Amino acid sequence: MAISMASGHNLSMLTRQGSFKCRTLLNSLTRTNTIAPKTITSSTSTTESIRFHLSNLDKLLQKPPPDPIRQLVETQIGGSQSQTGSGTRPSFSEKKVGKGFLQGFNLPRIWQLGDAAATEDVSPRHLMRLQRLLSMTQEYSPRSSLGSRWQEYHGSNDWAGMLDPLDENLRREIVRYGELVQAAYQSFHSDPATPERLPSERHVAVPDRSYRVTKSLYATSSIGLPKWVDDVAPDLDWMTQRSSWIGYVAVCDDRREIQRMGRRDIVIALRGTATCLEWAENLRAQQVTIANHSNNDQVQPKVERGFQSLYRTRGDHVSSLAESVVEEVKRLVEEYKDESLSITVTGHSLGAALALLVADELSTCGPEMPPVVVFSFGGPRVGNHDFADRIRAKNVKVLRIVNNQDLITRVPGTLLGEEVEQKLRSMKVAAEEYWNYSHVGTELRVDTSMSPYLKPDADIACCHDLEAYLHLVDGFSSSECPFRSNAKRSLLKLLQEQGSNMKRLYIRKAKAALTLEVKMERHSNFMSSCLPSPS
Repeated sequence: MAISMASGHNLSMLTRQGSFKCRTLLNSLTRTNTIAPKTITSSTSTTESIRFHLSNLDKLLQKPPPDPIRQLVETQIGGSQSQTGSGTRPSFSEKKVGKGFLQGFNLPRIWQLGDAAATEDVSPRHLMRLQRLLSMTQEYSPRSSLGSRWQEYHGSNDWAGMLDPLDENLRREIVRYGELVQAAYQSFHSDPATPERLPSERHVAVPDRSYRVTKSLYATSSIGLPKWVDDVAPDLDWMTQRSSWIGYVAVCDDRREIQRMGRRDIVIALRGTATCLEWAENLRAQQVTIANHSNNDQVQPKVERGFQSLYRTRGDHVSSLAESVVEEVKRLVEEYKDESLSITVTGHSLGAALALLVADELSTCGPEMPPVVVFSFGGPRVGNHDFADRIRAKNVKVLRIVNNQDLITRVPGTLLGEEVEQKLRSMKVAAEEYWNYSHVGTELRVDTSMSPYLKPDADIACCHDLEAYLHLVDGFSSSECPFRSNAKRSLLKLLQEQGSNMKRLYIRKAKAALTLEVKMERHSNFMSSCLPSPS
């Protein structure tokens, strides 16, 4: 090509000058006889000459074919300076310098022509991936058959060898259970009030249609607020009501899915904190002996008072969470006693704490209970070391998904870590009932800073957000490759809920991509009402 014929003198001038002028490059190219064809004469107009040489530059830089999304993005943010956040991946001109001689001069960064400056710091490959993740059309990952290995995915070996690198099937199972918790959040926020009379079963839009909801669950606080609170804010009575809808029990009813999983699965999904009284219960960090434990034993498993209160307290018109779960699970186990069964308890935040209490009771509530496992997202510590030993002794398997930046996973306690608390306990520095807490189970640790889309200094709410957790789990590959390039989970919901914590450059491109996608969907008279799911 003409690139090999460029004079060394002109190329050295490019390296010495801080800014590259279009006229200088055009003059150097006109002096190269092999570039211009013989049909071009001295009478060619200035405009035609510029067009011709710009065409040559386009070939030299080997630009990809025009992309409608990219053109719309550049038009949307043309002329503005790019905001490069920490952790943003390098541009295509920075990645592979050896492919072309002129790429070493980083011409896209030096020679800024209008809107082209807006796309520095985003590789075309990454931009195409962003466009795919923002697509409103459904994209499914095939789910492999678990078959005879379902017990391994259910934690029979504490997920040994499956977390780093993260097993593909296990990733899909984790995200699927997280989406069942999201359904609990959505159902509560759609109708947060609890009727005064015995409530009927509410409709839950479960994302996995192979599951059928069989029971609504309510948690009741033992804390009572003064009557004048309701008088001051009558429209927010759901924030101060003692009993609130907190989750559901569901059972897999689809024969094909049962065959794929290798068993019939019973799921208990629990949402996180949503009402004022639930927040008040979270702050009751004093430990109390677990309700169904004998005081004659030397070992004294204890849990946080607030969690115990929400789990055991009966409401005026509803049973306690403990009574409702045990009754429904026993009924389902009896109904499907001739089949292979499993019990999965999943929850986020407060729901993750209550999930441990549920699993602890379900594991021994019947003579032949199926294996019980807990998938917890951003869960706090629940009890002391004796409670953790009690969970392990009952063979309850727990997989804790933890974000490094999530402070909720470090409380209750001193926020200093269990090693420091162990030293404080040996020194008897403070009351043990307030800070002697211990985690239980196997840990899968993710990190907000590993996502190419989230800001590394995202706020506390983002680091604890359930959708952010699912985004990180879907992207996590291994400790050596924290975020995989072929992640399939849509960014739409993350953009809607945590837009302020996403890197500004991607927000601009996301808005442009969404604008084009909406126009395309409206044109075809089709609009998907569901977010793309990795399951």
